[in-house]
Amino acid sequence: MSATERLCIVCYDVRHPRRWRRLFRIMKGYGEWLQLSVFQCRLDAQRRVTLEAELTEVIRAGEDHVLIIDIGPADQVAPRFHSLGQAFDPLERGPMIV
Repeated sequence: MSATERLCIVCYDVRHPRRWRRLFRIMKGYGEWLQLSVFQCRLDAQRRVTLEAELTEVIRAGEDHVLIIDIGPADQVAPRFHSLGQAFDPLERGPMIV
């Protein structure tokens, strides 16, 4: 992975179930699913532009909302989580088998 990757949290609120499923399938290709409508992604500038373009094609601007939170450089940030209820296990970076 590139040193220019940023750690991002992507959250979405989509009103129609079909659009929600389409966004979920798109997001599975970009990051790790954390919980309903929330993904953790490592994105360089090009992948972020591509992701935003794909999401924009699916959502309805007047009804849906996608929030992309840039946490910082992916290799330099150590996210801290506070979890209530079921335990949360932070995702570990490891090899990706394609």
